[in-house]
Amino acid sequence: MINHRNNDCKPHAIITQNLSFRILKLNANLLLILLLLAPLFYSHAQDLSTINGQYAAAPLEEVILDIEKQTDYKFYFLDSWTTGITVSSSYKNESLNSVLQSILDNTTLNYYILTSSKRIILLENTIVYDELPKGFFGNEEIVSANSNSRDRNNAPPPTFYNTTKRTKREYDVAKVGKSDPNNLQETYLLTGRAINSKTGDPIQDLAIRVKGTNQITVTDVTGNYKLELPAGYNILSVRAMGIESTERELIMFNNGNLDLLMEEGLQQLDEVVVEADAFKNVEEAITGSEQIDSENSKNIPLVLGERDILQVAKALPGISSAGEGAMGLNVRGGKTDQNLVLLDDAVIYNPQHFFGIFQALNPFTTKGVDIYKGAIPMEFGGRLSSVFDIRTKNGNEEKVSGEGSIGPVTANLALEIPLEKDKSSLIVGARGAYADWILRSLDDEALNNSNASFFDGILKYHNKINEKNEVKATAYYSRDAFSITSDSLYNYDNRLFSVRWDHRINDKTNSALIVDNSNYGFGIDFDGETNTDFNLDYSINETELKYKLRTLLNDKNTLDYGGSAKYYSVNPGSIEPDGDQSDVNSQFIDKEQAIEGALYVGDEITFNDKLSVNLGVRYAFFAAMGKSTQRTYENGMPKNESTVQDTISYSSGENIKTYGGPELRLSTRYLFTPDFSVKASLNNSYQFLHTLSNNTTVSPIDTWKLSDLNIEPQKGYQASLGFYKNFKENEYEVSVEGYYKKMENVLDFKTGANLFLNENVETQVLQGDGKAYGVEFLLKKKSGQLNGWLSYTYSRSLYRFDSEFSEERINNGEFFPSNFDKPHDVSVITNYRFTKRYSISANFVYQTGRPITYPVGTFRFNNSDYVAFSERNEFRIPDFYRLDLGLNIEGNHKKKKLAHSFVTISVYNVLGRNNPYSVFFVTDDGEVKALQSSIFSIPIPSITYNFKF
Repeated sequence: MINHRNNDCKPHAIITQNLSFRILKLNANLLLILLLLAPLFYSHAQDLSTINGQYAAAPLEEVILDIEKQTDYKFYFLDSWTTGITVSSSYKNESLNSVLQSILDNTTLNYYILTSSKRIILLENTIVYDELPKGFFGNEEIVSANSNSRDRNNAPPPTFYNTTKRTKREYDVAKVGKSDPNNLQETYLLTGRAINSKTGDPIQDLAIRVKGTNQITVTDVTGNYKLELPAGYNILSVRAMGIESTERELIMFNNGNLDLLMEEGLQQLDEVVVEADAFKNVEEAITGSEQIDSENSKNIPLVLGERDILQVAKALPGISSAGEGAMGLNVRGGKTDQNLVLLDDAVIYNPQHFFGIFQALNPFTTKGVDIYKGAIPMEFGGRLSSVFDIRTKNGNEEKVSGEGSIGPVTANLALEIPLEKDKSSLIVGARGAYADWILRSLDDEALNNSNASFFDGILKYHNKINEKNEVKATAYYSRDAFSITSDSLYNYDNRLFSVRWDHRINDKTNSALIVDNSNYGFGIDFDGETNTDFNLDYSINETELKYKLRTLLNDKNTLDYGGSAKYYSVNPGSIEPDGDQSDVNSQFIDKEQAIEGALYVGDEITFNDKLSVNLGVRYAFFAAMGKSTQRTYENGMPKNESTVQDTISYSSGENIKTYGGPELRLSTRYLFTPDFSVKASLNNSYQFLHTLSNNTTVSPIDTWKLSDLNIEPQKGYQASLGFYKNFKENEYEVSVEGYYKKMENVLDFKTGANLFLNENVETQVLQGDGKAYGVEFLLKKKSGQLNGWLSYTYSRSLYRFDSEFSEERINNGEFFPSNFDKPHDVSVITNYRFTKRYSISANFVYQTGRPITYPVGTFRFNNSDYVAFSERNEFRIPDFYRLDLGLNIEGNHKKKKLAHSFVTISVYNVLGRNNPYSVFFVTDDGEVKALQSSIFSIPIPSITYNFKF
């Protein structure tokens, strides 16, 4: 209702920026006439009334009524405007104007005094103009009849707004900010957060466009956005995948906040494989970033029908592995240990099962992964090549729901359980394998009696405490056990948990406090025919505390800053006899300890609509700590037993060696047009962990080693430049990006090195230089019946180990290809939808064969035969290529049914290509022979049934 009780106010000549204030209804012509005649109708002068009062959390309406009693004035306003507003102040002989300014200061309300009629009109957001701005009728100047009005000669002219047009979903016109005559601007900053109205989750990559312009912004991972808008009326066009597209009308009175509560889309969407926002690839300033959605990867035919975002990642440019069935990923020529893999903020050291064939992540609890291989955000550190930021879903907060699958090798199930409606939920995922039969089908007779199994489980709790606080907690465990030979049982496991508290400090600052712990370990249980039974163990554990903040300083600057601290504890290995009859001696390598920390600050600078720069610095720190025994070696001499100079013992917690330095993070984007941009980045980083391995490919029993007195941290430097273009209303996306990377202190092994259970491992390894460079091309079609992408990468990865001593030199000190150097890599992913229920998919991969060291001859010495090998990695195994096909069948789309189904029928390696996994050599009757092993040398059919309820 409209207050006051005496509702007899007559129209006055005013212009307001908010026509939803319906008391004063004038057409434009009458309004202009009344403006000119305003001095004849009333005068608006400084009122000399004084107010006395003492208010303690008094409702604003009560304060207004008290002022009415002390003066002759009557107030006019809407009841809804004062609801929930309280006043806690005291006044003694204060003027009416000063009291009104005080009680309305922290609200969205302004006021206008009509002195002649003794009326005070409250206005929501708006101010009243009782004069036209200077120059409105050319150079003439209108003199105000309101002696209390402030100088508005520089104010923008008033705008008449038409708010009759509405989109398909009705929203009220949003009013942002409170008009301030002392701070009238042509543009104001709009900030806010996009939220899924059903789940309460923040909406990432929501495209927000200012209608009628090319101005656009995209929400970040926490759903936040910022946009500079003209003063007055604007229309925002908002859309994202899975979200109902809409338009929002708003009026900008000042800087302010507008949260967008978005509905999930009800229309059937075309299938896509990897979907970023329509403009994100062009708009954001970060180079070399990719995003994979777990749900949208279901149509890609992979081995045995298992949905796998890490396998999908290999089909993106710049990402590969050493071979089919190889563990770990190689990103832009980097080693597998140079990738930081995070699951809900906690490190997962080995995210793969069964020699890399399956991911160790439940696809039904996994939301997606953000991959950074170029400009890595400042909050991440500790690795040289990339970051895989994997996120799990939040549980359903309204009803119990679930998703599962049954396939030839694995069975998955995920349940989403609401704990408190619209507030908190729990998601539980479990996954197991019955994979023994697959080993028997491999092309190796020695594996016929082998067995293997794995399982993983995840638990996530999510609670939206209130609008400013949100808590998430994740616990995860996975375990693999396999027996390749009849006498040895191998096992490895991952364990992690993380707790994250997101806090909205104010409208401009968000924070996140994170505590996490990760553990990775492996073991070997040997049970032989002789008295040599033993149990072998290794583990690495880390605990981390992180605090990060993001502040919108103004419409040009967004500040990111924070810090982290991490504690490492490594059990380098132990071996114990298994049983009283075992002749094996116990051996324990001293535990390693270290702390790692970082502080960072950066600014996302928007110079204008075309130029954006991310600039920051991160200082990384590492300290190796005792208890430990370290050797020193003669300067300028190779590290071996004969050059040992001294042995130093460090007590528990004593500092052994510190490393660290600044890390620059610079990336920039320039928009030539709204759909075409160029980006460049430059960064450097430190890595204080190393993997020790003398295998050609990654093994689950490779060990991690901390930097110490004799092993220095790795250093990396990368520069990249790329061009990004969208076509046909963003249906097609094209990018070309080149990079150059330089590495220092990378680790490799000496010939014949013994790395495990070695107290002085520095005598078995070398540290040298590396370089990698390449060009990545990506063509993506994101919608329509036919969608998918084509990626091509040309890249080289080279290492050099040079020394004046031959035992520390490889290939005469020249650069040579790394084990994972594959110059040409082509991937084609396609999906064709016949109807909304039926589609076919194809996946084609071609790669250059990886390098290998061959025997090139034999020689005889002291009546013994020896093999002479080539230079390291001088030759290559045959090229790799594979074609996979899949048929996807969705159940009917009836809304009321117990469960919705999705069936995938796929054939992996349709062509039956006998792709080599490795080449090894044996001596047969004095002759050296080369043998090839393959993982899947025949077509592998599979059928997987998925259900969702």
